[in-house]
Amino acid sequence: MLFFYNSINVEAEAKQELKRHRRNLRYNTDPLALTDTAYVNKLITVLLTLSSDCRYLRWQLHYRFVNNFRISKSIFMDLLDGIDSSVDTRRAHGISKKEKLTACIIFFASGRYQHGVGKDFHVAMAPTTFSKVLRRTLRPLHSLVGDWINLRMTQSERQEAKEYFFLKSGIENVVMCVDGTHVKIKKPQERPLTFLNRKSFYSINTLIVCDHKTRIRAVDARFAGSHHYAHIWRVSIVRKYFQRLHRSGQRDKILGDAGYPSEPWLVRPHRDPDEGSAEAEFNKKHSSGRMIVEQTIGVWKSRFRCLAGTDRALNYDPKRSGLIINTCCALHNICIENNIEWQQTFTDLLEDI
Repeated sequence: MLFFYNSINVEAEAKQELKRHRRNLRYNTDPLALTDTAYVNKLITVLLTLSSDCRYLRWQLHYRFVNNFRISKSIFMDLLDGIDSSVDTRRAHGISKKEKLTACIIFFASGRYQHGVGKDFHVAMAPTTFSKVLRRTLRPLHSLVGDWINLRMTQSERQEAKEYFFLKSGIENVVMCVDGTHVKIKKPQERPLTFLNRKSFYSINTLIVCDHKTRIRAVDARFAGSHHYAHIWRVSIVRKYFQRLHRSGQRDKILGDAGYPSEPWLVRPHRDPDEGSAEAEFNKKHSSGRMIVEQTIGVWKSRFRCLAGTDRALNYDPKRSGLIINTCCALHNICIENNIEWQQTFTDLLEDI
């Protein structure tokens, strides 16, 4: 009995010591101390592989602030200043508003609330603590960045978009593209089968609308993975928006794939055209114009790895997962507006040297 009692005491003391260690790490680690430079200490290593005639360049790009947060330091400070003061309630955990925002942004970027050994920055926080932090921070952050997602375009933006899509597809009056993407989530407790998609994993079927600059103009993350794209489109505010435009005399259009219904304001490709026919040629041009939405979704999920679903699913209920999806869309647009590039081509890397 005495041994059992001592074991409990030792375990309790170990837990308290771990809490103190995490708290000290948080106090002594400042994310704003990271440099805002996109790349530092660039190292080129020329290696011989397979044979003496086979050489390749190995790039070791050490990202700092943007690599950890996907946003710049100034944007981080703007978010920090704009978040409701109620988020700064420390309570027993002793976690400041800056630490809470840091944990959430890093989670969006990496899909994990903590980085592994050797990363530039990590947040010392237990899983249960982070879950509480996310719950208290997500909705204020979602409300703050919500204004960055907007269907309305200025006249100059509309004209620029129409010129871009006409050059790509030869289709007139196109200003946006629409597509759907599945964001993997954990098995929901309520009505789980409705979230099981045709690829046999649980997801939210998310509607994404983008413009010619890869800005996300609309997102709808309300629907379970089993819902079809056509149904989500029929009840979306995007369809109602373009319908109103046509009734008012505007002829703005949106490109969608064959899964969407044919409407005066939605241009989709022909189904199963004969090879070499005019319909087949139209489909090629249509695909060229619509490629921008696939690129947008790819960059969006690459930038915010919590959405990628390659290693893990969002470990939250559908409602909170939807808030995360919406928030990441807005943060993506903030990055676009501030010219924060995430993916670079090999040619770009060569020019940086």
